[in-house]
Amino acid sequence: MERELIIGEVLKPQGIRGEIKVKPFTDTAEDFRAYKRIFLDGTEYRVLSVRVGDGAVYLGLRGVPDRNAAELLRGKQVVVPREDAPEPEAGRYYIADLLGSEVTTEAGELLGTLTNIRQAASDVYTVTKDGKEILFPAVKGVITAIDPAAKKITVNAKRFGEVAVL
Repeated sequence: MERELIIGEVLKPQGIRGEIKVKPFTDTAEDFRAYKRIFLDGTEYRVLSVRVGDGAVYLGLRGVPDRNAAELLRGKQVVVPREDAPEPEAGRYYIADLLGSEVTTEAGELLGTLTNIRQAASDVYTVTKDGKEILFPAVKGVITAIDPAAKKITVNAKRFGEVAVL
């Protein structure tokens, strides 16, 4: 399991008082209300305020007093320690825990290694094997089992063949 989780990316400064606009990588932007501290480039920042709107998060941070200081944070990844993150609900997983998993069929055929997850209405998984990429949506009936501790994802071969894009 990863010790740190990337939960967003700083898009830009917001206003003149040092607030930053963040693109959340969490299920909902409201999840940011649970965090009391974040890290940007290894530097800890205390969260002073959280606003949510239009799918974005607006953070006020201790040590970021004005727009000029906020501008220096543009493009940085927002990271939290694993222990600060809430446990995901049953059947839900952190992307960091799934990346690097072996993807196999129920019969045990190795399809490749999970190298990327693109968030959309249905997440799109990228599996890489021998330099080739296969993309497939994580929709009902395709994934039959996920074991993050063993780094293993099992798919239904028939459904996978119907939806996979080579």
